[in-house]
Amino acid sequence: MIDLTRRIGQLLVQNQWRIGTAESCTGGLLAAAITEVAGSSAWFDEGVVTYANASKQRLLGVQKSVLEEFGAVSQQVVEAMVEGVFVNGADVALATSGIAGPDGGTADKPVGTVWMAWGVDGQIESEMRCFEGDRQAVRLAASEYLFGCLLEKLERF
Repeated sequence: MIDLTRRIGQLLVQNQWRIGTAESCTGGLLAAAITEVAGSSAWFDEGVVTYANASKQRLLGVQKSVLEEFGAVSQQVVEAMVEGVFVNGADVALATSGIAGPDGGTADKPVGTVWMAWGVDGQIESEMRCFEGDRQAVRLAASEYLFGCLLEKLERF
């Protein structure tokens, strides 16, 4: 992932943008990958791990009604998480919420389901993927996939 995050950092510096992360199922892996890059303090603003719904509400402004209607693992919630990162001052934002397992899956949202959102300059995109493997494999795959989505978006700017 270091090559992805390094390239993302270069593009952020070129655009004079700062990135922030809001993580649930990835538990800080996005922020950790970013801070593996020397000099990331020039483009990394903040990272929050909002594992509990209450923290999503308190730290990111996700509405309780959205969480109740759609569940934490949903497009609506990850997009609201990205909006919360924007409100906190970042120009670019990443968010994840999912079911890393081994328990917690349902027929509609099996283990490995991860909703991801990324936003650049106020434009938000999101995607749901189902990753295979154990808990750590799901979390790593989701992180790498999301960085790839963001890089693709940044390269179009």
